[in-house]
Amino acid sequence: MVTTFSVEKTQNLQISKNNYQHGGGFVVDEIPGLLKVYHNGHVERPQIVPNVPPNVPSELGIISRDIVIQSSSNLWARIYLPTQRRANKLPLLVYFHGGGFCVGSASWKCYHDFLAELASKSGCVIMSVNYRLAPENRLPAAYEDGINVVMWLNNQARNGCSGEHNWWLSHCTLSSIFLAGDSAGANIAHHVATRLESNPKAIRAKGIILIQPFTGGETRTNSEKQSIQPYYSALTLSASDAYWRLALPPGADRDHPWCNPLSRLTRLPRAMICISELDIMRDRNLDFCAALASSGTKVEKVVFQGVGHAFQILHNYPLSQQRTQQMMHYLKVFINS
Repeated sequence: MVTTFSVEKTQNLQISKNNYQHGGGFVVDEIPGLLKVYHNGHVERPQIVPNVPPNVPSELGIISRDIVIQSSSNLWARIYLPTQRRANKLPLLVYFHGGGFCVGSASWKCYHDFLAELASKSGCVIMSVNYRLAPENRLPAAYEDGINVVMWLNNQARNGCSGEHNWWLSHCTLSSIFLAGDSAGANIAHHVATRLESNPKAIRAKGIILIQPFTGGETRTNSEKQSIQPYYSALTLSASDAYWRLALPPGADRDHPWCNPLSRLTRLPRAMICISELDIMRDRNLDFCAALASSGTKVEKVVFQGVGHAFQILHNYPLSQQRTQQMMHYLKVFINS
């Protein structure tokens, strides 16, 4: 069953696959302004978004700190804990940032600001995961990091949430959590939720929130073929292809199930999928909704008119601020219902 809602009404990235020499090495793949991959494996990421410490304006009523999950893989997370206490424990939202599996960070200012405000408005604890990036760590590395975070939470719950993490875990409901993410992060959230369903010893996901989930396929959809992206669009078709080329295992095409998961969907408890009208992912997101519903998952679909991919993070459309506030309202209701 699908419940549908409709919310009314950086420059365009062009991908270069031409090899050229730079700084003594050859660039073999590039998303201009975001990523350069050299022939010797070196990866260069210009700092297009500032990394910020876990400081939050006092008026939001949020405590934020960074914690280490697994030092060997540099897996860490940023916690957002509401300071206003309730009689009952708070929902826990595990969030995975976007960036095509290749860029992005839990410390990026755009994510820090968005999640601090979401934690404040929804009254939930948020754990924003900083996972390994491709192409240095191709999939399934990000998926394994997601699973490791949940199993870490599982161990904390089994051990009574004592010790150095008691300051935030003692306020969470760990018997069931929400998994969420945007773009590639939504893909990770869905993959982790699917894996949890087959592990009877793991914490159960009470629900998943998929914001503009990043998927693909060899056959183009209408929104991929016909959508003309403005110069400030966060995702073009050429960028999408490049992300998948760099993130999937070598030799895999875009019909790999990690990219095109529709034929292998598992019934999940409930899901909210947020879709942007002007996003090239729009039709894939709509197909994802239908396929999840067919698997027996209760799906709530929200379509945001007049905005494109990652509008809630980049605020790159005239309606971004208004739609972001509307999105936060829907997320709050879903998390607290």
